[in-house]
Amino acid sequence: MGQSKYKRVLLKLSGQSFCEAGGYGIDGGQLESIAERVAEISKLGSQVAVVVGGGNFIRGEKFSQKTMIPRNTADYMGMLTTIINACALQETLEKISVTTRVMSAIEVEAMCERFILRRAMRHFEQGRIVILAGGTGNPFFTTDTCAALRAAELGADLLIKATKVDGVYSDDPEKNPNANFFGKLAYQEVLEKNLRVMDHSAITLCRDNKIPIIVLNIFKKGNIIKAICGQTVGTVIS
Repeated sequence: MGQSKYKRVLLKLSGQSFCEAGGYGIDGGQLESIAERVAEISKLGSQVAVVVGGGNFIRGEKFSQKTMIPRNTADYMGMLTTIINACALQETLEKISVTTRVMSAIEVEAMCERFILRRAMRHFEQGRIVILAGGTGNPFFTTDTCAALRAAELGADLLIKATKVDGVYSDDPEKNPNANFFGKLAYQEVLEKNLRVMDHSAITLCRDNKIPIIVLNIFKKGNIIKAICGQTVGTVIS
């Protein structure tokens, strides 16, 4: 299978990866597929953290615009949905004999641990995958920013942004067949071109902490292994 090039990897999963394209909630087949990919990373020898989004249930900003619910409350509701996704992923991974812990930035004692850096490090030492939920614990921040923040805190050597497309394009490739694919990008290029791969605060955090980002299609078999082993896949932002 190969050997990991990285000691510690943070994988960012969007909420949309938990359901079919254009769908809602959690699809069992999609969930199992994600769990298999996450398990593959751990088998390569890397310590693994996973940050999950909640867009398959609620996107705080959009939800607040469509309802009478203020943005901060809508964002907290979105954080709760990331805990639903994290627990679903945990149970699915445990069924295939992968030991995990769910740690959350907001407390839900019956379902997960509070995120504490030293405790997360201890889980790594014990060979557990750490699933991080609850975003940053603060409204007005995306789970992409959470991924960059946790990658910096945990000393990750690589941040993988898992998507349903092959990498970063100049435009949405599903809507524009003439969109250009970028194999490599500098952090500053992403900011200057206003490419919507991750929000600017996430890109800036990774730049300032020298954490490379690989954007790839998680559902293409072998992509995760290639990325972890240092082979060319997706888009590299560094």
